Amino acid sequence: MRDETVRLALPAAGDATERPISIAIVAMGGQGGGVLTDWIVQLAENHCWAAQSTSVPGVAQRTGATIYYIEAMPLLDGRRPILSLMPTPGDVDVVMAAEFMEAGRSILRGLVTPERTTLIASNHRSLAIGEKIAPGNGIADDGAVTGAIGVAAKTEIIFDLNALAIAHGSVISAAMFGALAAANVLPFSRESYLDVIRTGGKGAKASLETFDAAFDRVKTGPAEVSAPILPAQASATPAPLDPRLSRLVARLTQELPEPAQAMTRAGLKKVVDFQDVAYGTEYLDILGKLSTADRNAGGADKGHTFTQAAAKHLANAMSYDDVIRVADLKTRSARRTRIENEMELSQDQVLHTTEFMHPRMEEVMGMLPAGFGRWLGAKPRLLGWLDRRVNKGRRVRTYSLPWFLALYAVAGLRGMRRRSLRHAVETDHRDAWLEAATEAVGINYQLGVEILQCRRLVKGYSDTHSRGLSKFDKTLAAIKLVERRDDAADWARRLREAALKDGPGKELDGVIQTIKSFA
Repeated sequence: MRDETVRLALPAAGDATERPISIAIVAMGGQGGGVLTDWIVQLAENHCWAAQSTSVPGVAQRTGATIYYIEAMPLLDGRRPILSLMPTPGDVDVVMAAEFMEAGRSILRGLVTPERTTLIASNHRSLAIGEKIAPGNGIADDGAVTGAIGVAAKTEIIFDLNALAIAHGSVISAAMFGALAAANVLPFSRESYLDVIRTGGKGAKASLETFDAAFDRVKTGPAEVSAPILPAQASATPAPLDPRLSRLVARLTQELPEPAQAMTRAGLKKVVDFQDVAYGTEYLDILGKLSTADRNAGGADKGHTFTQAAAKHLANAMSYDDVIRVADLKTRSARRTRIENEMELSQDQVLHTTEFMHPRMEEVMGMLPAGFGRWLGAKPRLLGWLDRRVNKGRRVRTYSLPWFLALYAVAGLRGMRRRSLRHAVETDHRDAWLEAATEAVGINYQLGVEILQCRRLVKGYSDTHSRGLSKFDKTLAAIKLVERRDDAADWARRLREAALKDGPGKELDGVIQTIKSFA
């Protein structure tokens, strides 16, 4: 948990200013940065100040944030001042960051200075695209930001503004407005801030509650923030389990060691959701054999780590992403409901989504019956001709009737999946991986665990899946070179971590070359 900080050195409310007060707001799409900017401008103009705002938009979603800049000051002898369009490093009074790493970027830009700047920032994270697409844990280390905040700002107000806003059914802009009022940087009363929000119409009640909570949080210090239980959540009761699934849950309780049962329940749920109850039975059959190998290798003395790892990674291997899965997820009502809730749609608004899809012929061929798919794969000229017609980007309006019906029909091919070429390929690859892990655990217990965890390299869809699979195969081939060494498990871990960290694969190739030099 990041430290929460409220360190104030407040000016006296009502102080006049002979120079503009400058405020920079850094926010991402959907966080209400534009609304917050309008509120601050209106607040100043309600007191007969001159106020001006500008904005420089970032790239879509989390690849960049929009910088909003405001300057405001009283009229001098009835004359309107000339205000700046952009923040100048070292000359910003307030920086408001709606995400923790954006606060760090503001510091790097020189917008936050210890002589004058009040920094108001939320310490939650919204992961960047680069962090999400990394093969392993690509989350950036925010320790440098934490350390810099303590010395870079004159005044700092840092806590989870996003959680507070969610807890009151609003967005982070309202919480930031309340924190700004509590910071007492602008010589306006609390009631003046509230008057601005009250003119907002729809959503004003939630915004007022969020404002008050943020204001009190800054004034009184740390307080626990938790999301309220919504009425739908409070009254919801678990759906009854399919009797066949109930039998599978009872079976895993009887057959598998207790440390692995929680992970197995989660894996079973994922596998059944992916295919059906019969597929869940297959999952438990395979896992039972792996658990036997675990016991024979002395797993009871090691917390049955091998079975726990198998329960997790086997479920992921059996729930691979294919065209059928993608179509299924995109046509689920829960997905549409989630999008509507995130966008806060009203009853009189209509949702349309446009998505970019670029299937390759390999994905289409994977849905075909295994025999036919292999026959087609042996015809390169025909395959190339088909690929030129299929391998094109398409903008799909998911909730238009034609596209929804098309996706729904593809999702309905789930019953044919286990006879498809893709399933045959995935099954062969999965069995070879499990065989390698089972052989290893009888010789070197930890090496068997490391081989199971190599499945982390295989994820995603289309090109992402192909790159991960290539790294997985290279890693297992390199492990074979050191499997008889006492430190084989350490080398397996190094190989896997190198593959996870390094997108192009150069670091993995370096570790492999090192192994070949002494193998």
